[in-house]
Amino acid sequence: MVRKLIYLVRHGDIGLEKEKRYIGQSDLPLSTLGREQVVLLKKIFSRVPIDNIYCSDLLRAQQTAEIIASAHAIIPTACVELRELHMGAWEGKSFSEIKAKYPKEFKERGEDIVNYSPPNGESFADCHKRVIPAFERLTQLNETTILIVGHAGVNRVILCHVLGIPLKNVFRLEQNYGCVNLISKEGLKNRFKPYNKL
Repeated sequence: MVRKLIYLVRHGDIGLEKEKRYIGQSDLPLSTLGREQVVLLKKIFSRVPIDNIYCSDLLRAQQTAEIIASAHAIIPTACVELRELHMGAWEGKSFSEIKAKYPKEFKERGEDIVNYSPPNGESFADCHKRVIPAFERLTQLNETTILIVGHAGVNRVILCHVLGIPLKNVFRLEQNYGCVNLISKEGLKNRFKPYNKL
């Protein structure tokens, strides 16, 4: 049985201030630090045989994929299904702002992280329905080693799926900027190794 290797990468830093914000599908580029992180990833992956590279179609993920791909004769394939969780009316707003303006909604999301969706946004359950079929399709292609560039939320959803962890535990999985997760698939068996810090 053929063993497949999937390198699941989070895009590099995007230069936001320290206060946490709901970025979601806001289309931000890599920061200077983010580019430095990804250049380091490029050096690491220049020594790794890769058959293909897939990424979210958001700019920060595409830039990450393109920099890594420049060490190989590969043009990354952008997949809309791999976009970050859509935060709707909360996009771009800080956690503290949402907590102050919408305390009830903020509390409801914390109590049901799987099913609660912000106004005009997605829940993690919605994200799961979008992302997992795409992930399974990409990992079933006739390629032995692939690299996927996603986002913190998307990557966590994929890892919950691969590890058989309930989606309610999605935030137990750390996904720093520029982190790498190695997933090994052999038939129905999955193995996982995180490299969460550069």
